[in-house]
Amino acid sequence: MPELPEVEVVRRGLQAHVAGRGIARVEVLHPRAIRRHELGPDDFTGRLAGARIEAARRRGKYLWLELSGKEAILAHLGMSGQMLVQPEGTPDEKHLRVRVRFDDGGPELRFVDQRTFGGLALADLVDSDGALLPSSIAHIARDPMDPAFDPAQAVTALRSRRTEIKRALLDQTLVSGVGNIYADEALWRARLHGARPTGKLTRAQGAAVLEAATEVMNEALQAGGTSFDALYVNINGQSGYFERSLNVYGQGDRPCRRCGTAIRREPFMNRSSYFCPRCQPRPRRTN
Repeated sequence: MPELPEVEVVRRGLQAHVAGRGIARVEVLHPRAIRRHELGPDDFTGRLAGARIEAARRRGKYLWLELSGKEAILAHLGMSGQMLVQPEGTPDEKHLRVRVRFDDGGPELRFVDQRTFGGLALADLVDSDGALLPSSIAHIARDPMDPAFDPAQAVTALRSRRTEIKRALLDQTLVSGVGNIYADEALWRARLHGARPTGKLTRAQGAAVLEAATEVMNEALQAGGTSFDALYVNINGQSGYFERSLNVYGQGDRPCRRCGTAIRREPFMNRSSYFCPRCQPRPRRTN
């Protein structure tokens, strides 16, 4: 699923091309695309007609379009969701699910989703720690790219959770935005094994892994994100190229770029973890 850099690439495109525009009408072409909007398609389209998009916002991996009147269109991209800006008259994509037309007659916004795991929903905006967030994600922690992110507070939160460091990094209520790809990359840069208990993590180690996560996500953002297939694209349908710079994720059996040892892959929470057994030694078990 897309992580912070991929979502931020989309947010920047939406901010540039749809913020400040008025919605003329919305078409729901597949009901599953708005299944999270409990009041159904008629309510969804009716409430959006005449609304104005004020800004494109993001926290962690969550993306929304802020509307006037303390409401937002919350977008769940899922595994294959795409937010595309297309000129009117452009042939419909095969998996087009929702179309938003604007009152200026300019390019329209399309939600395309091949696997239909993603979707759109209207949500109320609520105040959470000084920021307006969709109510359903008000519990999500700030991410490392948030200007108000407090690294020291985040380290404390990580160390207080009795779990392994990789599991803690993926907990969006502690630090948001970090997913499986960038967790592995950050741990490799910090020379920490993902199974290290957070209770034994020093403050310096906690700070190092968060700094590494911030660094690698910023680099990925500059490269347009990581695209493993044609489903991860920006608003113009273009893929990112940070995959070429990944040091461990997806590099199983290839030599570590730091020491030459073969990168190891292990099952992890129905996914995979990648690490260098020499640079990131597994912590010793203690009784």
